[in-house]
Amino acid sequence: MKIYGLTDEEVRESRERYGDNNLTELKVESFWDKLKGNFGDPMIKILCVALAINIVFAFLGETEWYESLGIAIAVALATFVSTFSEYRNENAFQKLQDEASRIICKLYRNGQIIEIPINDIVVGDCVLLQSGDKIPADGVLIDGSIKVDQSVLNGEAREASKSVMPADYVDVETSMDFLNPYKVFRGAVVVSGNAVMTVSVVGDGSVYGQIAEELQESDERPSPLKVKLTGLAKGIAKFGYFGGAAIAIAFLFDHIVIHNAFDPEAIALYCSDWTTLLLDLVDAVMLAVIIIVMAVPEGLPLMIAIVSALNMGKMLKDNVLVRKVAGIETAGSLNILFSDKTGTITKGQLEAMVFANGEGREYHSLDAIIGELRNLLYLSVYHNTSAIISKSGSTLSIVGGNATERAILGFVANSEEGLDVATVNTIPFNSENKYSATTVTGELDLTMIKGAPEIVLARCSSFYDDAGEKVPFVSKARIEEKIDELAGRAIRVLAIATATAPIEGENLPVGDWTLVGVIGIRDEVRPESINAITEVRNAGVQVVMITGDRKDTAVAIAREAGLLARDNDLVLTSAELAAMDDDAVKAVLRDIRVVARALPSDKSRLVRLAQEMNLVAGMTGDGVNDSPALKKADVGFSMGGGTEVAKEASDIVILDDNFSSIDRAILYGRTIFNSIRKFIIFQLTINVGAVMVCFIAPLLGIEVPLTITQILWINLVMDTLAAIAFGGEPALQRFMADRPKRRDEPIISPYMWSAILTCGIWTLGVSLFFLFTPLIRALFRPEAGSLYLMTGFFALFIFTAVFNAFNARTEKLNLFDNITQNKGFLQIIGIIILVQVVLVYVGGVVFNAHGLTPAEFAIVLGLSVLIIPVDLIRKVVVRAVQPRL
Repeated sequence: MKIYGLTDEEVRESRERYGDNNLTELKVESFWDKLKGNFGDPMIKILCVALAINIVFAFLGETEWYESLGIAIAVALATFVSTFSEYRNENAFQKLQDEASRIICKLYRNGQIIEIPINDIVVGDCVLLQSGDKIPADGVLIDGSIKVDQSVLNGEAREASKSVMPADYVDVETSMDFLNPYKVFRGAVVVSGNAVMTVSVVGDGSVYGQIAEELQESDERPSPLKVKLTGLAKGIAKFGYFGGAAIAIAFLFDHIVIHNAFDPEAIALYCSDWTTLLLDLVDAVMLAVIIIVMAVPEGLPLMIAIVSALNMGKMLKDNVLVRKVAGIETAGSLNILFSDKTGTITKGQLEAMVFANGEGREYHSLDAIIGELRNLLYLSVYHNTSAIISKSGSTLSIVGGNATERAILGFVANSEEGLDVATVNTIPFNSENKYSATTVTGELDLTMIKGAPEIVLARCSSFYDDAGEKVPFVSKARIEEKIDELAGRAIRVLAIATATAPIEGENLPVGDWTLVGVIGIRDEVRPESINAITEVRNAGVQVVMITGDRKDTAVAIAREAGLLARDNDLVLTSAELAAMDDDAVKAVLRDIRVVARALPSDKSRLVRLAQEMNLVAGMTGDGVNDSPALKKADVGFSMGGGTEVAKEASDIVILDDNFSSIDRAILYGRTIFNSIRKFIIFQLTINVGAVMVCFIAPLLGIEVPLTITQILWINLVMDTLAAIAFGGEPALQRFMADRPKRRDEPIISPYMWSAILTCGIWTLGVSLFFLFTPLIRALFRPEAGSLYLMTGFFALFIFTAVFNAFNARTEKLNLFDNITQNKGFLQIIGIIILVQVVLVYVGGVVFNAHGLTPAEFAIVLGLSVLIIPVDLIRKVVVRAVQPRL
C-alpha cells in the first residue's frame, strides 16, 4: 500500500482547524502563588494578626519598632523557606517530565518518512507504528496489524490486537472503547507488529488528554497536619486571649488595689485621676498584647519548613522525589495504602523461573538440565520465538517479541547452540490460538511447538527423558499436578513439545507430539518489598494490593509478599466489589487485602470510601488510568517509570518504582511529625511558663518579671534557633512502631500535655522561688535593689528552657539518645548559651541585664538544671501508667 501522507499545506490547514498535539499543561503554581498559599497556614495567620497589632502600637509609641521587625522576620523566614523548598523540587520534577516528554514520531509527509516531535502531529497525519513505540494520538489503522499494551489507560494487562478498519465499518468518533479492534489511543505502547495509523484526534481531545484535563478540576482536601495545626492554632489563640486578658486584669488590680493597700478611699482617689487610670489601662492592654504574641509559637512554621526541606533532600537520595511538602508528613499519617502490584510489589518484568520435564521434575536453570533434554529445550526455545538475543561485546540483551517471549528466551540466553539447523517455516504466536510453532531442518529435522498447556498436552503421547529418549505417557497426572502447583505459586506455564511432521501452511503438524516440558514464568516479587510490606504493616498501615491479575494468581503473589496473614483477610474481585454498596464495602474495608481484576474506577472508589471513614489514604500508580485516584488520595505515589500524567497527579514520585521506597517515605513522614511534636513540647513549655509567671508575679509585687526585649529574645530568636535544632532530628526506625495518627487526632497528645504542664508548672515554681524567696534575694546583691536579681532571673529562665530542650528531644530516659545524628542540635544549643552569657554581661538597659558573679551564675545554673530530673521522674511515672506512649 502506497502511503503519501499530508502535504505541508494540508498540515497547515489541519493545524488551523483542529490544533496541534500539545496537551494543555497542568496549572503549575509560580513561586509567588506558592508563597501566597503558604500565608494561608493557620499559624502564619495568627502571626500576621499579632504583627498588625504590634505595628499599630509601634505607631502609637507604645512598643519598640524592632518587636514588629522580629515578628515580620519570623513570618518571612517560615514562608520563604517552605516555598523555596517546594518550588525547587517542583522545578526538578518538571525537568524530569520535560525529558520524559521528548518523544520523536515517524510519519509520512509529502511522500517521505520523516521524524518529528510528538507535539507537531496533526489530524490526518499517517504515523508509522513499530514494536516499542508509544502511540502519539488517537486514530485508526490504515495498514498492517499490531498488538498494543493499553494498561496505562484501562489498567488491563492483556495485549489488545489492532487491525485495519474495514471500509464499511461505521466509527463513532467519540467512542472510548479500548476493545475496539481498529482504534488506537494515545499513551498505549506497541508490543509487536508494524502498522500505519491515521490520526483522528489530537491533544486535549484524546482520551489521554481528557484524563489529564480532569485532574485540574479535582479539589484537594487539607492535609492531616494542616487539620491538626488548625486545631492547635485555635487552642493557642484562646489560651493567648484568655491569658492576655487575665494578665491585663492582674496588672490593673496590682496598680489600683494592691498599690493602694486595699484602702477603698485610696482606690477611689486613684480612679478619679483619669489620666493616670488611662495610662495604666494602656499599659495593661500593651501587656496583654505582648502575652498574646508570646503565646504564639512563631518558631513552629519555620521549624516545619526547615524539617521538611532537610528531609526532602534526604528522601531524594533514597529515590523519593517530593513534589508537595504536605505529601511528606501525610505519608507518615497513612492509615491505608492502596498499592499497584506490577513494578511496585513485583519487579515489573516477566522472568522464566523454572522448567519441569514430563515427570514433573523441576530445574531452575538450563545448566541444571543434563543430557540431550537440555539441547532439545534450547533448540525449542531459541528457534521458536520472535525475540532476538543481541550481543554487544560482553553485554547480552533480549529485544523484540512480547514480554513472555523475551522471558522464555532469557532462560536459555547464556548458552550456545549445539546443532546446525535452519528455520524453514513458522507460525507466530497468536493470543487467540495460544501457540506458536517453527519447523527446522539440518542436523535435526523437527517441528517445535510452544503454547498453552491444555492445547499442547492434549496432543502429546510421549515425553523426553533426560537422555532425550521418548517415553510413552502412561499418565499425565504428574505433569498436570506440577502445572497446578506452579499456578498456585503465581507462575504461569507454557508447554513445549516437538513433532516430526512439518508445518503445513498455517496448520500445526499432524500426528502425535512429544513433550519437552513446561516452562514457568512469573513477575517475581521484589525481595525488598516483602520486608518493606512487613515494616509498613507493623507500622499500623493497612496495605491493599490492587491488580488486574486473576484471583488465584493475585492470592499467590499476596501470600508471598506477606499481605495475607490472617484468616479474616479478604480477597475480592472487581465484580464482587461492584456488587457491594458503599456501606457494605465500608463494613469490610479494614479486612480487604487484595482486589483482583481491578478497574481504574475501583481505585477511586476505594480511596473515597476510606476518606469517608476518616482514614488517611495513600495510592500508588503509574498509568494514566491511575491519575484520578492518585489526585484524590491524601498522598499519591507515582512511579518514576510511569506516565507523565500520573506523575503530575501525585504528591511524591518513587523514582526506583520500589515499594521499599514508599516504606522510607512513611518513615520520613513520621520523623517530621515527631520532630514537630518535640518542638511543640519545647515551645509551649516556655510559653506556658512565661505566661503564668507574667500573670502571677504582678499580683505578688513584681510588675514586669520579663521585659519586652527579654520576651522578644525568648520568643523569637531562641525559638527560631531551636526550630533549626529540632529540624535536624534523624529518621529512627523505631518511629515505624508507632500507630498511625487519626486524621482528626489533636497534635498535642496526652504524653505531650504531661511534659508541657509538668515542666511549665515547674518553670513557674522555680521562677517564683527565685523571685520571692528571701534567701535567694539575699544572694543577689540586695543593696542594688532588684537589679541583679532580675538579671539572674532572665538567665534562669533561658537556661531552664535550654536544659528542657534535652528533655523534649527524646522520650527516652537517655537524653543523649542518637544525639550524634543531630549534631546541629548541640551546635544550636551552644550558640544559645553563648549568646545568653554575652547578654547577661553586655545587655545593659536594653535587656535589663547587668552581669553576674560566678557564685550568682552557679546558683542560676544549679536551679536551671533541676528541670532535667523533674522531667525524668515524669517519664518514669508516665511509663508506669501508660507503657506504650
